[in-house]
Amino acid sequence: MTKRTTLRLPMSIAAALLAALVAGCSTTGSSGGGAAGPRQFAIAPLPYDRYAAVAVDASSGRMLYGHDETAARYPASLTKMMTLYMLFEQMESGRVNKNTIIPISAYAASRPPTKMGLKAGDGIDVDSAVKALVVRSANDIATAVGEFIGGSEQQFAAMMTARAQAIGMRDTRFRNASGLPDPLQTTTARDMATLAMALRRKFPQYYGYFSTTEFSYRGKQIRGHNKLVGGVSGVDGLKTGYIRASGFNVATSVTRNGRRIVVVVMGAKSGNERNAHVAQMIEMALPGGSGSLPGALAVLDPGALPGVEPNWDD
Repeated sequence: MTKRTTLRLPMSIAAALLAALVAGCSTTGSSGGGAAGPRQFAIAPLPYDRYAAVAVDASSGRMLYGHDETAARYPASLTKMMTLYMLFEQMESGRVNKNTIIPISAYAASRPPTKMGLKAGDGIDVDSAVKALVVRSANDIATAVGEFIGGSEQQFAAMMTARAQAIGMRDTRFRNASGLPDPLQTTTARDMATLAMALRRKFPQYYGYFSTTEFSYRGKQIRGHNKLVGGVSGVDGLKTGYIRASGFNVATSVTRNGRRIVVVVMGAKSGNERNAHVAQMIEMALPGGSGSLPGALAVLDPGALPGVEPNWDD
């Protein structure tokens, strides 16, 4: 896809100018019922070597924007989306349920923050474990889930990689369940968008977890830090991530007026910069939201629009 850039102007001005500049040449897609889908758009990439981004029309699978979308990047805690995919498979099959207790090993308890801080010998129910991964991005719980499903985190990582390949994430290799630093654990923005779409398509009954912003556990209120959920109109998930080598990453799903896109941004210098960049991309693809950072979150049915396979060659 040819990369295009535009001036970095305030969101409302940039969106208006962009509409005028590309109205005559942007391709439109269909989101059902004859309505025009989101247009392809141009936006200045963030000025960092590790920056990569992609935006996909989740109704048609058409790529709306891409910058280094197939370049190798570190996933950081976006890894936990794959850990959750594997756990959701266990739930869907009936091998576990929301009340199943996942044991905490000494190794899991020793994982560095961010974590829930459970002790070796403790256990956590599956429902709380899912929320801990989404909201707290808990490394100890991710490791415990991996050991529970795979027998060891190493074996679980091999299972994650195999499943990733099976759903079309052809350039992703996992080495752990959490996203903690490992030079061999790499992915691409495109693969993370593929995973985001697959989670909604395959597990609509569990997708609502990704809009969780806080939960109570053992008398404590655990709050998240994904400011896009509840801060940008229509955003219903998914996951943020950061390690020093990756920069600030995020995979985001947003629905407005019956149209849905998935946006992945990797390699931002700060969480605020990442969030503002994503909000601008959303506004260009799906203008007319009720607010953006801060703003009101639309109340959406997480299963309203099933995902489709992305069409990366369009």
